[in-house]
Amino acid sequence: MRILVTGGAGFLGSHLCERLLQDGNEVVCIDNLFTGQKANIAHLRPNPRFEFVRHDVIDPFKYEVDQIYNLACPASPPHYQYNPIKTIKTSVMGAINCLGLAKRLKARVFQASTSEVYGDPSVHPQPESYWGNVNPIGRRSCYDEGKRCAETLFFDYHRENKVDIRVVRIFNTYGPRMHSNDGRVVSNFIVQALQGDDLTLYGDGTQTRAFCYVDDLIEGFVRFMGQTETVGPMNLGNPGEFTMLQLAEKTLQLVGGPSRIVYRPLPADDPRQRRPDITLAKRVLQWAPAVDLEEGLRRTIAYFKTKI
Repeated sequence: MRILVTGGAGFLGSHLCERLLQDGNEVVCIDNLFTGQKANIAHLRPNPRFEFVRHDVIDPFKYEVDQIYNLACPASPPHYQYNPIKTIKTSVMGAINCLGLAKRLKARVFQASTSEVYGDPSVHPQPESYWGNVNPIGRRSCYDEGKRCAETLFFDYHRENKVDIRVVRIFNTYGPRMHSNDGRVVSNFIVQALQGDDLTLYGDGTQTRAFCYVDDLIEGFVRFMGQTETVGPMNLGNPGEFTMLQLAEKTLQLVGGPSRIVYRPLPADDPRQRRPDITLAKRVLQWAPAVDLEEGLRRTIAYFKTKI
């Protein structure tokens, strides 16, 4: 197939482009390089089945493709809060442009949504049926509500125009090609430890997250796009739950060095718990994460050692 990947030079997008090429597809990668990096896709550029286009999904685009993956949007708090209006425009207008193209081409279109649609959840773990607990006017709202609106658009296009959609809700993911300064906890801890700096822990360290290694997530993406039983939304993530303190201690154990753990105030609207219910993915995709946290951290640390 010929497949369009928006946000294809980003962390997840570059891994997806790589996988799609390995599967024998042609890939058109578009990215405005706000958080994406040419270095992430440099090894793909010589491939004659790979095409990179510098473009912002806020502006319309037209390509003749069989499938579309919409991954374009900054995903870490420092990046999406840097220009919040731009963030919400990317989610909403990017979705509209992808859906309009999919409608014209009768192409299957994939939306990379997020566990942030659940906000600070009052249900644990979070199933797809949970509607969420989101502050619509907070500092994180540009991302949370932008993704919620994108989901609304996808399902309205599906109901009204019969567009063939797939909506996935991504939980915390980590691995090689993460931004070293993206502000996400795994990359923060690894970079701080490798530089011999103290690890910054926000709050008391008891808040929890579930961390999925990138290769597992991309496998879920491809399986989800290949099935016809459900359009979603579908949770993809690792149901193994860890406190931030456990993650910090594990990072220090694997990196070594003089770093200590220091505590800072918890940011506003930071969720206390986050863990996916992946019952649907297990049943429909026969999918579950295969890489445990320690192995995934080892691989990610090895990557950052080459960058720092």
